Amino acid sequence: MVYSFRPYLFVSPYSLYAVFLLGCLQIQLGVICSVGIWILSEAKLQAAQAHQTWQSPLGLTKQVTTINPESAEQYSKPLPYRLKSTPILLAAPENFNPDLRLPRSLPEAPQQNSSPPSLPEPPQNSSPPSLPKPPQNSSPPTTATEAKTPNAVLESIHTDYHYETDNFGQTNFFLEPTVQFRLRNGNKIFFKTGFNFFEKRGVESITNFPLQVGWQGKIGQVTLQTAAGVDVFNRLPTAINLNVKVDAPISPPRVSSSGRLLSAVIISGNLQQGPYKSNARTLDNQITAWRFGPDLYWQIDRNTSLFSSLRLGSYNDGNSEVQSFSRLERKFGQFSLAANLFTWSYDRDLERTSGYFSPPDFLVYNGEVAWEGDITQFLRCRLAANLGRQRLKGEFDNANTYQTRCTVKLSPSIEADLSYSFSNVRNQETGGSAYGGNSFTGQLRVKF
Repeated sequence: MVYSFRPYLFVSPYSLYAVFLLGCLQIQLGVICSVGIWILSEAKLQAAQAHQTWQSPLGLTKQVTTINPESAEQYSKPLPYRLKSTPILLAAPENFNPDLRLPRSLPEAPQQNSSPPSLPEPPQNSSPPSLPKPPQNSSPPTTATEAKTPNAVLESIHTDYHYETDNFGQTNFFLEPTVQFRLRNGNKIFFKTGFNFFEKRGVESITNFPLQVGWQGKIGQVTLQTAAGVDVFNRLPTAINLNVKVDAPISPPRVSSSGRLLSAVIISGNLQQGPYKSNARTLDNQITAWRFGPDLYWQIDRNTSLFSSLRLGSYNDGNSEVQSFSRLERKFGQFSLAANLFTWSYDRDLERTSGYFSPPDFLVYNGEVAWEGDITQFLRCRLAANLGRQRLKGEFDNANTYQTRCTVKLSPSIEADLSYSFSNVRNQETGGSAYGGNSFTGQLRVKF
């Protein structure tokens, strides 16, 4: 199978380098401002240490996941626990539909659809108890200092990187940093920006600067995350984007004495609206879409899990879609086996006019074999292979995907991921030609 691969720096030698520098300056400015806020609030960090055990409710993502130690009191064992990282799914809707990839949506740490939904955390009484007021005729001792909780504490900065290309002249590049703060009441806010680039044969290249502000909090046992922003383009009108995600537990998670998850059932509701970032031609046609639907994550036992997702979509060109994905996984120590099933259908095939892959009947099913383990104390890697079949318009073909991913622990607070995958699962009409797509994905995480 023949496919082409060109490094990103050589994608567009005429204009991309200058625009990329502008994007990097924008990202650096955001990081510098964030670090400045952190330094200004450093004097208050000691008072906030009592709240630093609060972990993100959107935790079951494709990266390292934690649960609030305080929440263990409501479960069978009063011990804090940590869940194993969930690997990037090779045969998930994200791999067939670029717009659904987590780095382009809410930072669930990230963002997600194929990743299991978050585990719930119990409501927290994060407000400190009130101190008794002294009599009006007396004054507090001059030597006493009153601890104050800061309004916001810089919690983490993570930067998502994604570069994909195929043998039909299509290139998509994403670089999106997200800065996250924890508020005094335990809720979180985040700010995301970045630099994205799209190139397709026969279409003038497009650059994109996303700007997004989000909030995450709890209402009872329900976790709510919302985000809204704008997408700024170099030669297209500015577009609005919106994301809403709700996670609710069907049954409370159970954990073992060693901290391993034994069972859980979580259901999620998702709503997305914004430009369809499939390729340069789709953006050039100013295609936008609404997508909504539920996710279900079921931890059957300590080694078996089931994830299922359904998405309904409505496009501004009058098209509509139905997309479903299911994955059943079983772990055997460092090895795992999984079965994946993906279906995708559109009301009309508008690839020639609107530019996006819109099959009336698309089916992919495969089996996955994977190994994940520690190479050294600071290096952990995962190797996986998917072998299966794909059907498009009644014709069957092989569907294979190969992936490697490594996580490097640079320090107790800094981690980096780098992943490469090759797949012949189609995301466009290719006629009788074979399809081949390459993808580089990475993330840099810094915790404070």
